[in-house]
Amino acid sequence: MISDKMYELGSVRSSIRELFEYGKEAAKRVGKENVYDFSLGNPVTPPPSELTEAMIDILKNDEPCSVHGYTSAQGDFETRRAISENLNKRYCAKISPDRIYMTCGAAASLSITFRALVSSDKDEIIAVAPFFPEYKVFVEGAGAKFRVVPPDTEKFGINVKELEKQLTENTVALIINSPNNPSGAIVSEENLVLVSELLKRKSKEFGHTIYIISDEPYREITYGKETPYIPEIYKDTVICYSYSKSLSLPGERIGYIAIPDGVSEIDRLYAAICGAGRSLGYVCAPSFMQKVVAKCTDITSDISLYKKNRDILYSSLTEFGYECVMPEGAFYLFVKAPGGDSRAFSTLAKENNLLIVPGDDFGCPGYLRVSYCVSYDMILRSLPTFKKLVSEQGKE
Repeated sequence: MISDKMYELGSVRSSIRELFEYGKEAAKRVGKENVYDFSLGNPVTPPPSELTEAMIDILKNDEPCSVHGYTSAQGDFETRRAISENLNKRYCAKISPDRIYMTCGAAASLSITFRALVSSDKDEIIAVAPFFPEYKVFVEGAGAKFRVVPPDTEKFGINVKELEKQLTENTVALIINSPNNPSGAIVSEENLVLVSELLKRKSKEFGHTIYIISDEPYREITYGKETPYIPEIYKDTVICYSYSKSLSLPGERIGYIAIPDGVSEIDRLYAAICGAGRSLGYVCAPSFMQKVVAKCTDITSDISLYKKNRDILYSSLTEFGYECVMPEGAFYLFVKAPGGDSRAFSTLAKENNLLIVPGDDFGCPGYLRVSYCVSYDMILRSLPTFKKLVSEQGKE
């Protein structure tokens, strides 16, 4: 027998990947320079030069069996120590190397954490719209139910009253993604304090801990506003991190799970994470990349390039008549769909070789995600098409 659920997931791509694959085929027909692909969060900003130098140094000077051999299941100790030292220096985080688990990127970090927390098919994990669409896949793959807090389209924070409506005695965790994909919003400290107070009260009422899972691949990509460190506000927080965005390494699949001191049932939780990694086959993240990130914990890619892209795209689109909130982090604009139907506008844009993702899969119909981690030149070339489409929509 073949799983109907797995067949469904494998035979139908996400709207993001569907547009990305369409773009590759369109480029063969009309030329790459005539396709304006804003579909995927795939950084074109090069990795820092220090990272390239670290790679070369490791390959030249480390023993091959060390570079390419197995590490401990939870990851190389020296790498985990380098990460814990960096977090402790930046946030006074109190994270031990023995509470870090190296992973193949944020997708693995989240999948492992969900599996570690879910013990019954009645369990529920909550996300706040707009959210990364694969959350639903990962949560349901762990055997839990996926619940959604409706979006606050004014600021794209967390509507605490709506969150309370979604909390039940079966709630095991709340996912917070800040800076957010797709809105670019950073959840404010004031908002997080209200969320913390609610979760503490509900944890006491339900008789078990409700964890926050902080999904942080965009933590370093901010524009003048710091991302609050959630464990300082709510102690029962598990951090899921990826270097894909901060070091422009999406294809290398390297990240980690970190559990700060003070988290409820910390020993049992970390053991469950190790067990979940084992059951999923996510042990021993790529050893070469572990060594590389250990040398690069204090550096990031050039964020100024994203800011330059954000500024020209935001100013141009709003001048043309599009509506969106200025993103504080990440590298996405979340734009109101002209005419209100995001799928219809995305299809219209696609017919003009402009690839932008409808917000429906993000739990926010009526919006469009525009990923601006692309070349500045492509943005400039795309602007006439953006202008044409919104003008044509206004004439209908």
